[in-house]
Amino acid sequence: MADDDVVEVSVYIAARPETVFPYFTDPGRYVQWMGRDAMLQPVPGGSYRVFMQHGVEAAGEFLEIDPPRRVVFTWGWTHDPAVPPGTRVVLRHNDLPDDGQRDHHHKGWELYLSRLQLRICGGDPGPDPNT
Repeated sequence: MADDDVVEVSVYIAARPETVFPYFTDPGRYVQWMGRDAMLQPVPGGSYRVFMQHGVEAAGEFLEIDPPRRVVFTWGWTHDPAVPPGTRVVLRHNDLPDDGQRDHHHKGWELYLSRLQLRICGGDPGPDPNT
């Protein structure tokens, strides 16, 4: 994944991590700085939902929780297909010996990841074409 599709913003907060962390995990504190309501389950695999004005909703899933140092969650809009809630799968296959092998494996992984996407979304990818 290229860095040109990443947004990174930082701010210095004059408070200890133990003070800041709950503002990302406690619904009552979360809505003090974003949203009008929040449903947060801050455990790996837990739900992340923040309700904004006019029915706008952000949804995702908590991936990592390491209090009070790190919280990682997915994010997407339930109303905007440009940034939908979901999971981006990035597969990196290292140490292939030459361009031919890289091209071959690139095509193979594109095929199999598209089959994975279809299956998870309820479709039938059919039999594996390579068996």
